[in-house]
Amino acid sequence: MRLDLLPDLCDAFPDKVQVCEPVFKSYGGSICYGGKIVTIKCFEDNSLVKDMVKKRGDGKVLVVDGGGSLRHALCGDLLAGQAMANGWEGVIVNGCIRDAGLIGEMTIGVHALATIPLRSANEGKGELNIPVRFAGVTFVPGQYVYADLNGVLASETPLSLND
Repeated sequence: MRLDLLPDLCDAFPDKVQVCEPVFKSYGGSICYGGKIVTIKCFEDNSLVKDMVKKRGDGKVLVVDGGGSLRHALCGDLLAGQAMANGWEGVIVNGCIRDAGLIGEMTIGVHALATIPLRSANEGKGELNIPVRFAGVTFVPGQYVYADLNGVLASETPLSLND
C-alpha cells in the first residue's frame, strides 16, 4: 500500500467515504493499512479484544470502540503481536493503547486516541460485531476501513486506486 493513500481515496471516491475526525494517532509499524471491519464495543475491558486477536484475521481490521476512555489501555504489545501473527492488518482503538514503543516496531497498523500504561479489566464484558460510531463515523462489520498517517476512513465497499 502507498504511504499517503487516504488523500487519494478521498479525491477519487468523495461520495463513498466517511472520514474520521482527526483524533487518532498512528502507533504501529505499518503506517498504511486497510481491510474488512470487525468490531468490538467495550469499556475499559479488553476481554473480547484478547479473544478476537487469537483468531485468524486474514486481512481484516479490528475496530474497538472503547467509549473514548483515556483511563485504561485496551491493546498492548502482546495483543498487537498476537494480531500481527494471526494476519490482522490493524487495530483501531477509540481509547488507549500501551507499549507504544514495541508496537511501533511491529508490522501491524495501530491507531488510537492516546497511550496510558494501565491495563484494562478482564471481566468478559463487551459486544462483538455490532455497528459502532465514534469520531463522526459509523463502522459496520463487513464494510471497509483504511488508515494511514493522514487519518482513518470507512467505506461500504472496498476501494482501490489504479496506479
